[in-house]
Amino acid sequence: MTASKYRVELTDSQKRRLSEVAHRGRSQARTVKRALALLKADEGQIDNRIADALSISRCTVVRIRKRLCEEGLESTLVDRARPGKQRKLDERAEVHIVAIACSDPPAGHTHRTLKLLADKAVELGYVESIARETVRQSLKKTNSSPGGTRRGASRN
Repeated sequence: MTASKYRVELTDSQKRRLSEVAHRGRSQARTVKRALALLKADEGQIDNRIADALSISRCTVVRIRKRLCEEGLESTLVDRARPGKQRKLDERAEVHIVAIACSDPPAGHTHRTLKLLADKAVELGYVESIARETVRQSLKKTNSSPGGTRRGASRN
């Protein structure tokens, strides 16, 4: 097996820091695995052996080595921000949907359905489009506060 392009040569203080992260029990599992991978790489172990010992892929070991060499130890240990999908409803729109849900249902209906709420939110211009599930999650989040009642719970 050829030598890795990214050589890991840790200082004593870096080794102490990584040992602390790996053996203290207060870090996330991914952080602990990164620390252990770096300690094993510093010992001269090859990527495949490190990957097998830690139950991670060889590519992950290579990325950890690369990140250490390019960005430094602390940057290697922390997770990068993940962008995720932008929220469909901002707080203002959620408040309006709750207000709509609490208002009287339209003529011909005994109550507001999620579809009616979603359609009304679009009609009033709070959002361009919205799925019933998004409305449901928003209402669930609003209703799950302490002291709130749930379906089937008594209202003493």
